[in-house]
Amino acid sequence: MKNLRMIIEYDGTGYYGWQRQSGDVTIQEVLEESLQRITSEKVTLHGSSRTDAGVHALHQVAHFRTSSRIPVRNLLLGLNSLIPRNIVVKDLTEVDETFHARYSARSKTYFYRIFNSDVRTALHRNYCWCVFKPLDVGRIAEAASALKGVHDFSAFCSAQTDVKSPVREVYDTGFEREDSYFLKFFIEANGFLRHMVRAIVGTLVDVGKGKMTPMDFQGILESRNRKKAGVTAPPQGLFLAGVKYE
Repeated sequence: MKNLRMIIEYDGTGYYGWQRQSGDVTIQEVLEESLQRITSEKVTLHGSSRTDAGVHALHQVAHFRTSSRIPVRNLLLGLNSLIPRNIVVKDLTEVDETFHARYSARSKTYFYRIFNSDVRTALHRNYCWCVFKPLDVGRIAEAASALKGVHDFSAFCSAQTDVKSPVREVYDTGFEREDSYFLKFFIEANGFLRHMVRAIVGTLVDVGKGKMTPMDFQGILESRNRKKAGVTAPPQGLFLAGVKYE
């Protein structure tokens, strides 16, 4: 029995997120069914992160066990020939039997893209959030710095969550301008709550619009009250950018 790790890139548009769900097409379902066609085995994929509907990934990590004797390189080529073109397995490697894509992870990095212009974008509409009012990047970056460290992130968490603890540690974060129109927020942490990044971004946009100060943002974080935070930013601007392991 081999334990195989895959690195996956996907466009989440049109998919109901990563995790298999009854009646909805998901990334996990597409990959598992394609692997089953190749190996003639029932395969269960374990992903590093359960990305939501419409969310994209540049570096999703998953693992599965198989007794197939197909060479790993041939399995990779066969899988990529079967799956839709909006999903690609960039790497497939045999790893130690103790490796687990989710539980072995030490940190994950997400980034969120905003298109800041008074006219919407047509070509990038599935990969960003269009915000029409000018945003103050300096104010947003100042507010985002409050996220670093160990905090209770209840103020930025979906009410529909079953996690035991809302405490997470943020290792790094930042907000920068990519060009005249695109802004990017990034955050690295040891874990994320459901809708956490999107709720943070929605509140940071309020800071950038001048609706609240960076100090107000810090107060919302400390309040642990989701009702005080901003809207949940739409999913299409969010990307899983990386997963680190020891």
